[in-house]
Parts: sequence; C-alpha cells; structure tokens
Amino acid sequence: MLEEKNQVTYEGVIEARKIVVQHLKETQLIYYKSLSDLIGARVYIKHENHNPGGSFKIRGGINTLSKLKDQGISGVITFSTGNHGISVASAAKIFGLEAVVVVPVGNNPAKNKLIRDAGATLVEAGTSFEEAAAHVSQLSKDRQLYYIHAANEPEIIHGVATEFLEIYEALPEVDMVILPIGAGSEVAGAITVFDQVKAEVEIVAVQAEEACAAYKSWKRGEITSSSNTTFAGGFATGTAYELPFSIYKNRLSDFVLLTEAEIEEGVRLGIQHTKNLAEGSGASTIAAALKIKDHLKGKTVVLQMSGCNIAMANLIEIINSVDN
Repeated sequence: MLEEKNQVTYEGVIEARKIVVQHLKETQLIYYKSLSDLIGARVYIKHENHNPGGSFKIRGGINTLSKLKDQGISGVITFSTGNHGISVASAAKIFGLEAVVVVPVGNNPAKNKLIRDAGATLVEAGTSFEEAAAHVSQLSKDRQLYYIHAANEPEIIHGVATEFLEIYEALPEVDMVILPIGAGSEVAGAITVFDQVKAEVEIVAVQAEEACAAYKSWKRGEITSSSNTTFAGGFATGTAYELPFSIYKNRLSDFVLLTEAEIEEGVRLGIQHTKNLAEGSGASTIAAALKIKDHLKGKTVVLQMSGCNIAMANLIEIINSVDN
C-alpha cells in the first residue's frame, strides 16, 4: 500500500511530475484577447480539458496508480461522479491494473461511457457522491481492492498539482488563479505549488450555490455539509474533505458562488470566446471572473478549464436557452 502521509508537500509534487511527464503532454495555456477585453484583465486559460479523459484528474490518477503498481497492488476501487473515475480507470489501463468505479445512480452517461471505455467495471450505487462513497468501503473489502479516495489521498493531490508548475513556468507574472472546487484536490495542489514558488499569487475558488459544502466549510472554518443539487458534476459533493480542507481553509483569497444560470452562461462564454466545449464546473471560472471583474482589473489571471465531459442533455438545454 502507499506509504501513509500526513502532509502534501512541494517535494511530492516535484516527484509526481517525473511520473506524469512520461504519460502526458503539457496542456496549453492560451491568452484570449476577447475574454481579456470582456473582463478587463489579461486572461489566460489553462486547458486541462485537453487531457486524455477530458479533465485535470488524469494527472492524479497516473501518479497514484504508478506508485501502487510499483508496490504490487493489482486492483483498485474508487467513487466518483465522473472525472476522478475516468482518471482512475484510464490510469489503471495504462499500468495494467483492475479498476472498479462506483458512481451514483443516474450519473452523467457521457462520463459513465468513458469509464467503461477505459476498461473499468462501473457500479451504480446510491443517489449522491457520498452514498456512492459509502458503497465503496464494503466493495473494497469484498473484492480485496485498494481503495483510492477521491480527495483524501496525497498522491492524487501531488499529481494534480503538476499543472501549476506548468502555469508558473509558462507565466511567472501570474497574479491570480481561479479554480473550480468540488472535493478540493486541485485547489490544494495550487496552494502547495504557489506557496513555494510565488506566495503572493491569489487563489480563488468557485463553486455552485446548489452544492456549496466547500464554501460553507471555508466560511465556518470547519468541515460541514450542504445540499447537492447542481447539474455541474464537478461541483457535486455534499461535504468538504479533510485533507484538501486542511490545506485551503486558511489560504484562499476569495470564494465565488454561482447560480445554475451563471454556470450555464460560463459554458456559453467558453464556446463563444475559446471555441472549447467545457462542462459546467470547467467553464465556471469564466463566469466567476466576470462576476468579480472589478477586482481583476489590470491583473494577469489564469482561469482553469478543468474538464469537458458535459452531458448531452445539459448541453442541449444550455444552447437552447440562448435568446435569439
């Protein structure tokens, strides 16, 4: 099993990068003039939606499963609403490991297909992220599979954090990074890197009003739960998680909450200005930047486009809602 760790470290990110670069190309960091004019800042987008599997999560999956393979683990299990599961399934295929992914009943069919296409066994259980997680504990014992938690796993965070090394090396003048937050691995990774290389960088988190457990936990200074009814699967967690929360609770510069309509507008803006299709959480950073544009004036800002795996039904609804 992976060595127990109490902390996520910058050194862990550097080690993860040695593994990740063997399997992934660096994703594009692109300046968009039209978005910059709209927001009033120098706006770049980090295109993690261009990764295999369509999201940033593959970085953490590769780092974690590579180390499990080295330690003789033959099979893994996890829970997910999609992108983490796709990551684990895809990385398991790379390293020749068995993978089981538990998702809630009624989960995004596009994400379910990608999990199956990677060769993993898909199990539908419960009606939420948390209910799916509860089912995993028993299955991992029954099938003798290594349980990879979606958030409380240092090697997941170390792998995910490699994207921020790329951002800093390509754009050392960066002033702010805006990131979506669900379980919190990415925000934790950003803090781990920028606290080491450029501590003055502002890190802003974005979440849905309809699934705002991380926001409530940040505001209260302790882990709490919330309702979870957003269409945006990348946000769809009903609680905060211990390891990432311990990293971001005292470090975030700001936190932006979006309505469902604002998240939908982010998807439309992503298509209009970048010609990229992003899922709700993936495009949320554009909507968040527009919402707080007065604070962004004149700054160099990186918006992360975290993923592109939007359900077709959601996309059709978003496109059809445009006023003609």
